[in-house]
Amino acid sequence: MDKDQRGKLADKIIRDLRPPASGNRRTYDTEITGFGVRVTAAGARSFILNYYVAGRERRLTIGAYPAWSVAAARDEAKRLRREVDSGKDPLGEREAVRAAPTVNELCDRYLAEHAVKKRSAAGDRAMIEKSIRPRLGNRKVAAITFADVDALHREVTGRGSPYAANRLAALLSKMFALSIRWGMRADNPAKGVERNPEERRQRYLSGDELRRLTEALVGHASQAAANAVRLLLLTGARRSEVLGATWEHFDLEAGVWAKPSSHTKQKSQHRVPLSAPARQLLTEIKEAAEKSASAKGRAPSPYVFPARVGNGPRSRSRPHGLLCAKPQICKA
Repeated sequence: MDKDQRGKLADKIIRDLRPPASGNRRTYDTEITGFGVRVTAAGARSFILNYYVAGRERRLTIGAYPAWSVAAARDEAKRLRREVDSGKDPLGEREAVRAAPTVNELCDRYLAEHAVKKRSAAGDRAMIEKSIRPRLGNRKVAAITFADVDALHREVTGRGSPYAANRLAALLSKMFALSIRWGMRADNPAKGVERNPEERRQRYLSGDELRRLTEALVGHASQAAANAVRLLLLTGARRSEVLGATWEHFDLEAGVWAKPSSHTKQKSQHRVPLSAPARQLLTEIKEAAEKSASAKGRAPSPYVFPARVGNGPRSRSRPHGLLCAKPQICKA
């Protein structure tokens, strides 16, 4: 590398600088400390600023000549010099921004570490590939604003998919909540996006569907799981209420199910009258449980649908495959 030179930088001086045989040659300004121009062997000229942070020399490229004029580069060098004098590291900040994670990287980590735990993983992946990556993928996570998320929500809504737009907003909110935990940004730009109004959909089984379901329950390998579905059909209760029910909640003589506040969506006690078929089903389940427990020399479980292993209720996730989905069923 040729020896560095010094002089008052001006357009004529920069144009007249001869390229070195190899490497690059730097010419420094005599007025602003560290401000200079670098000329490569290929003849490319760029403005630079040398400075020190904690005893370490740093060299920042301001911009190429003549895209940057001498006057503009000089003003920028003065501004950067003031930042350095106040204790900042302009080059370090640039490098941090350049290395900051993108939305694509957030998507990858979300799919690898969080979505894999969800049954809706395929749906999340589809929304990410169709809507999030194309619009936001190459941008920095920290640079996404509320306006960006809101605009994407309105765009999907405008395509005639208001419910899908709401699902997308919810997904983005979860992703950015995780980005805070993962140190990618400090706030959630999806928070506060106004969702589209949704009408609660009700799906009732047709007569043929109910007949086929009844036949499937009769032949199912686990009659405990089948009975849970039967009770769902007969009461219209939520899956979590049925699987978490204990015998103390039922008065089979009066025909009442007193659901505790901890089991109801409204968080208040709810008394439900039981139909004759529901009372008969529960009576049969209870008698069978007591008989089985007596044969094994132990007390019956307090749960209507006890777990096969342990002392808790039957799992809500995979009771022999019958209750894995969220069936929309009617009151019988």
